[in-house]
Amino acid sequence: MLPVEMERVLQMIGRQVVEVGIASLSDVGATTMDVGRRTREIVRYAVLADELGLDVFGLGEHHGEDFAVSSPAVVLAAVAQGTRRIRLASATTVLTTLDPVRVHEDFATLDLLSQGRAEIVVGRSAYPDPFALFGVDLADYDEVFAEKLDLLLRLREQPRITWNGRHRPALQDAAVVPRPHQEQLPVWLGVGGSPASLERAGRLGLPMMLGLIGGTIERARAAVELYRSAGERAGHDPSVLKVGLATHLLVTTDRASALAAYPNYRSFLAPKRPGAPGFIVDQATFEAGMSPSGVLMIGSTEAVAEKALRMRDLLGADRILSLADWGGLAPGRVEDSIARFAQHVAPTLRKDSL
Repeated sequence: MLPVEMERVLQMIGRQVVEVGIASLSDVGATTMDVGRRTREIVRYAVLADELGLDVFGLGEHHGEDFAVSSPAVVLAAVAQGTRRIRLASATTVLTTLDPVRVHEDFATLDLLSQGRAEIVVGRSAYPDPFALFGVDLADYDEVFAEKLDLLLRLREQPRITWNGRHRPALQDAAVVPRPHQEQLPVWLGVGGSPASLERAGRLGLPMMLGLIGGTIERARAAVELYRSAGERAGHDPSVLKVGLATHLLVTTDRASALAAYPNYRSFLAPKRPGAPGFIVDQATFEAGMSPSGVLMIGSTEAVAEKALRMRDLLGADRILSLADWGGLAPGRVEDSIARFAQHVAPTLRKDSL
């Protein structure tokens, strides 16, 4: 899709209110932090986000020793009891290694507890840990994901289901309970930018959550255009092709304070042991991500607000979900960043939304 066509799509979608939220991947960094304490810390961040009026809280799923949370639905259920209005999403659910029936049951239960605030963001996983743990062959992971996504989407539509596949036992007129508070559980497709994943989200007409670790806003725009093009070719109304953006957040008093977080960012993305996934980010790359053209929402309050507006307007974002507690940032620093984001950046984004 050419830029002029992107503008046409945005005009067709019309005016919308951008949803603004925070997320946690529950990393424990290089610390020896007790995972119970880390999990309770994450719950406090979610409660704070709700008190400050943010729209969404997302929680990642990981199955390695560098992360505290392997079951987002359980922790989000705890969050539900301490919050009133914030939407509660996985970020992401590793559907490749899980049973879709159980995923639907867990999030339907969360939806009942929260009175209609649960959402599922599904993905294939960027980490190898869960595949061996749950007995899924990496060679089949995309085929398995596609099949399980098909089943999950059918489950949210049908209270009783008959289904056959290659990688899970068949279902014959099976009742899947409980049913959620909402008519259907919202399902987003989490993608990292691979063309196949972008096109799958568009083809299925699912809202897309695009993870932005680095690069430029213009590069992200190309990914959004590919998603929207695939959706239009499949005959979906542009209004259903919703775009969520996920990137790193740190809102500070000034640029120097933000730059001081480089060691945390480097530690967060670096491989934690030989052969583990990750990469080394140098200081120059970190600063490039902080620049007006980069995708990191790290910097002074004014700089982050301007960056968020640029991302909203150029990418037609319906939701901006920012990772708030990465790389062992001190809790006080995270809380201050969340407050600045909620009190200064979010109102700017919501004002005069596209």
